[in-house]
Formats: sequence, structure tokens, C-alpha cells
Amino acid sequence: MADHTPNKDHVGLSDTFASRRYFHKFEGIMQHMLRVAGVMEAEGGLTRDEVVILTRYATKLTFTFRALSLKYLLVGRETGRFFGSLTMDARDSGFPVAEEIMTMANDAQQAARHLEDMPSVEALKDQMVHTILSDRKVPTKLQFALSQRLYYEDLAKGELFWVQNDPEAEWMVTHSDGRRTFRLHWASYDSQVNLPVIYMMEVEDSGDIGLPKDTRRWPEVQAHLSAQALGGLKLLTIAKGFDEDFDDLHPKRLRRFHLGPMYSHAFTQQAGPLREVLAEARAPKGQDWALVWTEEELVSDRVTLEKSGWFSTVEREVFALDPFGGKGADLGATRVERSIILPQRPYQVLEEKNPPGFGSVRKFVVSPKGRVLQY
Repeated sequence: MADHTPNKDHVGLSDTFASRRYFHKFEGIMQHMLRVAGVMEAEGGLTRDEVVILTRYATKLTFTFRALSLKYLLVGRETGRFFGSLTMDARDSGFPVAEEIMTMANDAQQAARHLEDMPSVEALKDQMVHTILSDRKVPTKLQFALSQRLYYEDLAKGELFWVQNDPEAEWMVTHSDGRRTFRLHWASYDSQVNLPVIYMMEVEDSGDIGLPKDTRRWPEVQAHLSAQALGGLKLLTIAKGFDEDFDDLHPKRLRRFHLGPMYSHAFTQQAGPLREVLAEARAPKGQDWALVWTEEELVSDRVTLEKSGWFSTVEREVFALDPFGGKGADLGATRVERSIILPQRPYQVLEEKNPPGFGSVRKFVVSPKGRVLQY
């Protein structure tokens, strides 16, 4: 069970088995996400290159959760050292709080030194066998030391999802006039809502040197986009700010993927229809969850020319806002699409209850054998 005090959104998982179930649940959900991306590619919603990018970030998240699971593997046991418990956002996101990721980044900077000071995995296992056979004791302290060794080894390998994951650029096409189009992608772990967020931007480059090789512009672009990676900012605000700050870079399409919240009857306390659905589903262990996935998209509708100085002009993008809902200006996007991934039994309850607001939500249903179907 999760230990928490009333009126607290952040919960410490201080029970060994609850902590392990939580991490096991997330590892499975990340795998289902990859299958959902495959379904979306098959129907044309994502390209192969976009699936590869999303897969990379999902894999980084998987490695991050795996490292955290090792850090807290012996939580609740008498290890001879107090090291706390995983803190998760039980009220809003269902994910670990951003402070956990920040602490892990600090640990990663010191991983090499910790590994130098620790016995090897083989040495720790030999000591554990000796303790069991000779002293006839459970080697809890050695198990803890081994878990921390494996934690730092995972950190040293890298490829983890950090609070800030710097922008990368991939060439897409060179046009007949010599302009190049690049796809930029970056990600953040939004500390305001404790959720991972992934960004993709297609940029037309009219500069003389290709953006990733431009030692002046590329660092400026990376710093600019990282500073704007806030879930509370509208896509329109991000795209217009970028367009105005870089005269020879023209943002043609910007997308943002919010991964979460994650709902679980066993671990989270969110209000609303999904909580009721999961409570009524009484799903078997490991199948009492639902993950919301939101994609926002902003596309350029046309280009205008704007005076720059006395004798020159620059191109500025005019972005298309939602023409149907009447909320395009409020949303700051051309399109917003919400999806939900959930196991079969919760999906059946969701269909039976048919709560308001879920008619337009795409449902991806995970069968007991792990196959993903769209409804």
C-alpha cells in the first residue's frame, strides 16, 4: 500500500511489493505505447521516422524507470541505511515526481566515482552466498549494496530520460531552391505536471549553412527550444517566438505529445470517469490502468513578408488554427487529438458507462496477450 498523509498529492511508495508492482506496471505500459505507435504508423498517423523518434524517448523512459526500480528495490527492508522511497504524483499524473528525475541526474554525474568505490557485482554475490551458507541469514544489506551497484551501472550507461532532453536535428529534404528542411525533436519532464512531453518541429532553413552544422545558430536554437519546453505554453506561442527570433528558420509544423496521466486503481487518486471505470472493472493485477496520450499539432497556413530594417524583408509564418471547433485561438493549435490506452476489461466498462467527453477520444485496447487494437 502507498503511505501518504491526507491532502498530499505526492505519495511515497514505501512498501517493497507495491513499489515493485508500480515499476513493473510502467515497464509494461511503455511497451504498449510502442505498439500503439506501430498501429498509428500503419494507419498513416505517424511516419516511420516519427515512430523511431517516439520509440527512442519511450525507451529512454523505460531505462529511467528501470534505474529507479533498482534504486528503490529494497525499499521497506532493513538495509542499515535510510534512503527514502519513490515519490509519485498520485493526484495528477500517476508518474514519479520531477524531483526524482532531477536527483537521478545528479547521481548520474557521480556514477563513475560511486562505481569505483563499490565492490563488483561478482564480489557482492559471493559475499551473499557466504552469508546465506555460513551465517544462515538473509543478506539484506548486501542485496541493498548490489541494487545500488546496478543502479549506478544503469546511470553510467546513459540513454535515460532527463528533465531536459536537448534538441536534435535530422535532415528531411533539400528543395529545388537549395533550402533544406530539418525535423527537430526534443523532450522534457514537465515539473509542473510531472509528465514527459515530446516535441517535434519541421523547420525550413534558408541559411547558407545547414542548421546542425552551423556553429552559431544551432546552439542558439537548442537553448531557445529547451527554454520553451513548458507544457503550459501554447504551441502558437512557441512557434511564433521561434519564427520571430530566427529570420532564416521557418517553422512549418510543430507537434507536442503529452504522455500521461496514468490512472491506476491501486496507485492513483485522480477524480473523474476513469477512476470510476477502473474501480468498477475490478481488473486482475497488472490490468487496472489507463494511460492518456494527447497530441497537439500546429501547421503553417501561409507566409507573409515583413519589413526588416530599411531595405530588407523577412518571411513570417501565419499558422492555421482549428477551423471547426471555434477554440483554435484558445488552444493555440491547429488540431488536438486525445487517445487512451487501456486493457480489455476497463475498456468494456468504459464502453458500458459511456461517460461524457469520451466519444471523440481514440481508444487503443490491450488484449490479455498484449496485442493492441484500435476502437
